[in-house]
Amino acid sequence: MKGFVDLLEAWFAAMGLGEPWAGMATTTVMVVVSALLAWAAYAVCRRVLVPLAVKFASHTDIEWDDLLFNDHSLRAACRIVPAVVVWQLLPAVFWRTPIVQDITARATAIYITVMAMLLGLSLIDAFKSYEYRRHAALQQYYHTFCGVLKILIAFVSVIVMVAIAIDRNPLTIIAGLGATSAILMLVFKDTIAGLVAGVRLTSNDMLHRDDWITVPQADINGIVEDITLTTVKVRNFDNTILTITPQALVDGTFQNWRGMRQGEGRRVKRLVYFDFRCIRPADDAMRAVLKARYGFKEADMPPGVVNMALFRRHVEAMLAARPEVNTDMLFMVRQLEATSTGLPLEFYFFLRQKEWKPYEHLLAEIMEQIYAVIPDFGLRVYQRFSDGGRTDGNCPSEGVGL
Repeated sequence: MKGFVDLLEAWFAAMGLGEPWAGMATTTVMVVVSALLAWAAYAVCRRVLVPLAVKFASHTDIEWDDLLFNDHSLRAACRIVPAVVVWQLLPAVFWRTPIVQDITARATAIYITVMAMLLGLSLIDAFKSYEYRRHAALQQYYHTFCGVLKILIAFVSVIVMVAIAIDRNPLTIIAGLGATSAILMLVFKDTIAGLVAGVRLTSNDMLHRDDWITVPQADINGIVEDITLTTVKVRNFDNTILTITPQALVDGTFQNWRGMRQGEGRRVKRLVYFDFRCIRPADDAMRAVLKARYGFKEADMPPGVVNMALFRRHVEAMLAARPEVNTDMLFMVRQLEATSTGLPLEFYFFLRQKEWKPYEHLLAEIMEQIYAVIPDFGLRVYQRFSDGGRTDGNCPSEGVGL
């Protein structure tokens, strides 16, 4: 290139230009040539190499190259190429003016650093989206790591740009930042706290994207849409968007329904209070009704058996016979401690259906079926009236409803 510059300057001198004017004309021509070469390099990259890279990536079976060779990243890479061309041509363009060459070289180096930083951030975003789709269980590990890596790239890029501008070694500037570490800790306090909380959330497998969580103290009940270093974004079931910090989740308590959604059933736990005055041994009339309507045998009703015991056995048999109930998991009807409002029975079982609306309808259907057979066992649900009154002391007989 130096030979071409000398030849060009000699040509201008042969045309009758003096030495200063020949040098200026040569510099002008070299600036134009450098600009044209830089533009040509960008055009080749943008219009030839980028389409070839995208086409090649689309014809491969692997997925990561489609995300890596995306249009945003490739455009950022193309912006670096003309600056590299200019960088290489600077000694030949401004060899007569070292000051201008030094200023232009620093500006070009800063531009290359900025474009390289944008390229790095774009590649990190591409890999982060890949991990979100392919590794849902580990997505927050990668999200946290990518967030920290982006901060690190931006921090190092700023240090390098400052070092280029003041003509100092970047390591010297980094070493001098020890005195300002307290200020940096204050500025990035939330980020550091979020990073630590995010690591705790992910290392203990406490939270993933698309999890259903409930945070009573923050009135949150919905699906996790995004997790960053400083915020967790949740879409409530009323479609409102709420945010909470990872630190608040770690320091407080929250309920994650992932285990239920991934498990084999969704739990039902209902309490019904029964009137004590209706608990008695089964008489002949009740035995006849239970034989006729519910298939009880005489051996199932020994002398002195209590109507509530028969009711509990019947409900357990009814639950076991329903295909919607997961009988591989615990199901039972148990008696709890007596209260002033009656004797509580707890119906505890798991439904195979876990989606909210079908689950609620199925649960209501089963409980309504249980309520409907209560009178046939001579039992009555305890009920307090709003006016302070109460029902009479007669328990239902055979065929009488609640």
